[in-house]
Amino acid sequence: MQRGLGGFPHERLHQDRAFPIYFELLPKLGSSNISEQQKLLSKVIPLFQNYKICVLGDREFCSVKLAKYLQELDVYFCLRLKKNEFVEFEKDIFIELKNLGLVPGVSFFIKGVKVTKTRGFFSFNVACKWKRKINGVAPKEGWFILTNLESLEAAIAAYKQRFDIAESWRCRLPSRQTFQDEEMFRDFKKGGYNLEDTHVEGERFISLVLLIAIAHTSSTIQGQQIKRKGIQKYVSRVKEYGRLERRHSSFHVGLYGQTWVNFKDTCMELVTELMRINRNKWKYYQQGLRAMKLIESVF
Repeated sequence: MQRGLGGFPHERLHQDRAFPIYFELLPKLGSSNISEQQKLLSKVIPLFQNYKICVLGDREFCSVKLAKYLQELDVYFCLRLKKNEFVEFEKDIFIELKNLGLVPGVSFFIKGVKVTKTRGFFSFNVACKWKRKINGVAPKEGWFILTNLESLEAAIAAYKQRFDIAESWRCRLPSRQTFQDEEMFRDFKKGGYNLEDTHVEGERFISLVLLIAIAHTSSTIQGQQIKRKGIQKYVSRVKEYGRLERRHSSFHVGLYGQTWVNFKDTCMELVTELMRINRNKWKYYQQGLRAMKLIESVF
């Protein structure tokens, strides 16, 4: 979140955005270790005891120890492996993931395999996928995902929620709370609140994160309500030429919806005068007023 500070967040995914539910500031640089991860997860997982849970983690958080810990708690997980990790190709014969033959456009699923050469751990599944070339361009590397989900489709769909929330696909496991981060981090930083530019530390940093978490959740919910009313286009451009998906998230719509409404007090007199001059736009003006009232009802 901030250069020089280590953090370990947990979030709840709701529709197309994550709601932050727990943060802790780590007094060190670099990655968290298994003890810190277990301590923090033990505080979060009980909050969702009535749900199926899926923990998503990038390569910083991927370890067989963490996978074993989650397996024992009956928690689903998708943790991205580094390509130099080993899996047991045949009995007592291990091979690096990068040597399994994964290339652009190829995907496969390995069930019940031992991961790493360390003895005494459970067997897990490994989902392998490298996105195909589009217009001659493919990602630099594929995904190797350590998981206890039972199919390639479920594992890839779950892990993609870290990145492609706006695509509106859903994972196949019902009633699942998913921990993910990428889009929410962008909202907290340059995409919304410019948290990194504050340069605050310690308790002031935690207090600011708490306030932003509340504001972020509120804006996301309000943005979803605006979308359901069908008036998103009055706040932000829905699509651009050449784009197949919607441009702005619920968070963006909620964040700027209030600004859009508040601006009317500044320009309403001028707009009304312009409408008297240009009567052929009156229909659109009336539509805008109706949209404004609907947006105001959200806040």
